[in-house]
Amino acid sequence: PLLPRTNLCLQLGCQLHPNLQACPPGLEYLTQIDQILIHQLSVEVFTGFEENSKFEIKNNLGQKVYFAAEENDCCNRSCCGSSRSFTIKVMDSTGRNVMVASRPLSCCLQVLEVQAPPGIPIGYVVQEWHPWLPMFTIQDERRVAVLKIVGPCNTCSYFSDVDFKVKALDGRSIVSKIRKQCTGLVRERTTNADDFGIQFPMDLDVKMKAVMVGACFLIDFILFK
Repeated sequence: PLLPRTNLCLQLGCQLHPNLQACPPGLEYLTQIDQILIHQLSVEVFTGFEENSKFEIKNNLGQKVYFAAEENDCCNRSCCGSSRSFTIKVMDSTGRNVMVASRPLSCCLQVLEVQAPPGIPIGYVVQEWHPWLPMFTIQDERRVAVLKIVGPCNTCSYFSDVDFKVKALDGRSIVSKIRKQCTGLVRERTTNADDFGIQFPMDLDVKMKAVMVGACFLIDFILFK
């Protein structure tokens, strides 16, 4: 497992103890799990042309539960590269669009909005300035800070996994972990494919679980593209 089970849920107040009646339609499965894997489908980089990213979101048994695909145009991908604006749609097994993660074009600190269902914001991931550490804040739909993400100063994933700790706002309690998994030097250098794992408390608000999936997308674009 990426992170041992903890009893830190009580420290986060109303963001925990999800209510199924308040669960965005299509995200009910997230209320039943405490770990997911995000596998980016391999795209060869020898051509020099950036392609839209596609991801499979799986449970810990390797079963695909969601599919995510970037919607973008060739000009934006080619001219702006990893800094491009993007919209990533997350679909369930029936092809229904259950979630959207979007980032506007910005040359400064990045902000990603997560909507579920599409058109209804449920949270944000905000990049914070730090001289050497990758840091982000997870906000709820009211733009109130809920959690923060702190990564290591060295994010090279050629030979080992890279862990991003998800902490309570006091900075002392580790609530969850996002792990960029090592896929080997050859794959890292020859494809754009990345693998992530997320483990969170089972009773974390399902909306915050969904926003953490969005955080994976943002971290991938900022640090690993």
